[in-house]
Amino acid sequence: MSLAAESPSLSSSSSDDFAAILDAELEFDSSEPFPDDDETNSVEEDDELHEQRNKKRKVEDFESSEGLQERVMLEKNLEKTGTSAESENPTDICPPHPGFFRGLCMRCGQLEEDDGSGVAFGYIHKDLKLGATEMDRLRGADLKKLLREKKLILILDLDHTLLNSTRLVDVSIEEDYLIRQADSTKDDPGRSLFRLDSIHMLTKLRPFIHDFLREASSMFDMYVYTMAERSYALEMVKLLDPGNVYFNSKVISQSDCTQRHQKGLDVVLGAESVAVILDDTEFVWQKHKENLIQMERYHFFSSSCRQFGFSIKSLSESMKDEMESDGALATILNVLKKSHQRFFDPELGIDLSSRDVRQVMKKIRQEILQGCKIVFSRVFPYKSRAEDQSIWKMAEQLGATCSTDVDSSVTHVVATDSGTEKARWAVQNKKFLVSPSWIEAANYRWNRQKEEDFTISTPRNN
Repeated sequence: MSLAAESPSLSSSSSDDFAAILDAELEFDSSEPFPDDDETNSVEEDDELHEQRNKKRKVEDFESSEGLQERVMLEKNLEKTGTSAESENPTDICPPHPGFFRGLCMRCGQLEEDDGSGVAFGYIHKDLKLGATEMDRLRGADLKKLLREKKLILILDLDHTLLNSTRLVDVSIEEDYLIRQADSTKDDPGRSLFRLDSIHMLTKLRPFIHDFLREASSMFDMYVYTMAERSYALEMVKLLDPGNVYFNSKVISQSDCTQRHQKGLDVVLGAESVAVILDDTEFVWQKHKENLIQMERYHFFSSSCRQFGFSIKSLSESMKDEMESDGALATILNVLKKSHQRFFDPELGIDLSSRDVRQVMKKIRQEILQGCKIVFSRVFPYKSRAEDQSIWKMAEQLGATCSTDVDSSVTHVVATDSGTEKARWAVQNKKFLVSPSWIEAANYRWNRQKEEDFTISTPRNN
């Protein structure tokens, strides 16, 4: 059976279905008799007998290293093609190879050449590698399936996005109460704090996480994608999805990345045009920034604050937490709902397969500060180009117009010092005078924030 071309399930399946196909192939009834020399029809030509022997020798060699189940799979593939895997010209057998399983082409059984081509999909099956053509085919099939179900793809980071973890040895004196709390609530199915002695970690799930996953799953096919090791990732997914409802095999970890220190959609069997990414770190998504919704980092533990250079008390040390109804996940869920609704809006009059969620999210972002004209005062380094600064670009992405000079059309002056000339002009002309955090908060919260929460009250030198 050719997994790449013959399976009707695979032609319209996700990575979960693909893993099931591979497992089913390996679990084929090993008691099925194999052809041998005695059973070969005596009236066949000598060249056909020679070909059968070549096939048999090939699978027997493979059996000696990998076992009887792999022999079944390869024998069936070779019988399907009717060609020896030792052909002098393998390109005549399978141009191109759709992919490899345990070093053998899934269609023709040819040994893989070590040319660096193809992408390994270890999170689906540890021995699976797919070629570019087959990946494109699978993504196309998955796109049709998703659009029929009115779903998009959602890729979720773990640490500082959905949860926060600390090593037990890094728990501060002010956080000791958490150990007792985790022990006392270990039988509570609704708990959000977990002591994991097997990996010496204490993990806190972000508020609203279970409601978030439940509602998001109705609109998205969800993946976990983390730079952490796979063993840690699987432990965290058990906490997030104990019933194995949301992610199944779609857990991508550090070992699956094809580029060092970078995450990429090349290991996701889904179309980029329908993929939304939630991650607290923009840097790791250099090739997919338009797909990214950057999350406000969740710093529950003191070690997390220290890791990012914050000298303030953590949420745990202050015995506080994010709000359930108004926290980061609740906010972003509203953004996801709006993006999903606009993508599938029947009034657009555009074929679904031609739509792009990146353009949908870009338009939503541009509405956040639409109508605002901003001038910056002493926010940028001296003699630097204002247009090159990240806060300037962020404001423009949010729909604001930025300028270096004040005039009557200016609505906001962004400054860190209320004593500058432009800051005083803003007060005199009854314009909004706000700190740069006003723009940053709008960026994370995906809506315009109240200016009075970001005012500058006194000159810096006072």
